[in-house]
Amino acid sequence: MMETQTYIHLEETYGAHNYRPLDVVIERGEGVWVYDVEGNKYLDCLSAYSALNQGHCHPRIVNVLIRQAQKLSLTSRAFRNDQLGLFYKALADLTGYSMILPMNSGTEAVETALKAARKWGYTVKGVPADQAEIIVCEGNFHGRTIAIVGFSTEEQYRNGFGPYPAGFKVIPYGDVRALREAITP
Repeated sequence: MMETQTYIHLEETYGAHNYRPLDVVIERGEGVWVYDVEGNKYLDCLSAYSALNQGHCHPRIVNVLIRQAQKLSLTSRAFRNDQLGLFYKALADLTGYSMILPMNSGTEAVETALKAARKWGYTVKGVPADQAEIIVCEGNFHGRTIAIVGFSTEEQYRNGFGPYPAGFKVIPYGDVRALREAITP
């Protein structure tokens, strides 16, 4: 079995340096607990930044994943499949919403929200073409795409990636007056 420092060395040597993870090497998880390669147990309070809110390795979820992987692992959206409509309906019933647009990541969800807000501004509110502004707060972090990094105020995420897309107005977080001024023509 390799030691923690060996795994860290491999990651640092061969991986892009776009994160600074903790020096804990997780090898397995069960429910809310994760275990490192040395057998230490940790409460997983991060849950993969909420992407893993169902916990680790729940037997029912694992069994469903295995059954599905034995039938079909992935289809392009160029095709329909026998599971997507069922998923949409279950999620719509659960949330009370009429339509569903699932995303792979929080970053993709934010990018989609930006597009939806701009489309609404142009088609419903009547904002002149290419003049939409989206208000964002200082100190945000939503991911690492160009648009999202472009409205970040954190230099560690912005440095070396410009130029950035226009159309964002940055205000201080929690400043109601700044928000009122930003939305008032």
